[in-house]
Amino acid sequence: MVLDPNVLIAAVISPAGVPGDILRAWTEGRFELVVSPMLVGELSDVLARPKFRRWVSEEAVVEYVEGLTDAALLTEDPPAEAGLSPDPDDDYLITLARTAGADCLVSGDHHLTGLADPVPPILTPREFLDRLIDERGG
Repeated sequence: MVLDPNVLIAAVISPAGVPGDILRAWTEGRFELVVSPMLVGELSDVLARPKFRRWVSEEAVVEYVEGLTDAALLTEDPPAEAGLSPDPDDDYLITLARTAGADCLVSGDHHLTGLADPVPPILTPREFLDRLIDERGG
């Protein structure tokens, strides 16, 4: 799976919420997480902003990003493919998911979740968590 950085950021801000549950499911080995330097860079850049200090320290951000990078399947950034979504900044996520052969891309971004018949499927965090729960049988 590819998790949009917005899901990974939400897991830090609200660990008791759905994104936090998704991150715990990954640490339990329920799915494989695919990341790339571009995705990790975006995550790191956003969490480095001062407004996030109320939720997470700079040191914790470094540990979080390094932990994800070390434990996830790190793949090279795929060649850019433009025009996949209404927001050009999101195109790399779809390309990454396709190139990595991901079962889905998980995002809270309406530019992505609103796409008609994307390949691979793009699920909201709630849809993805519900799918994980269904696979486990409750």
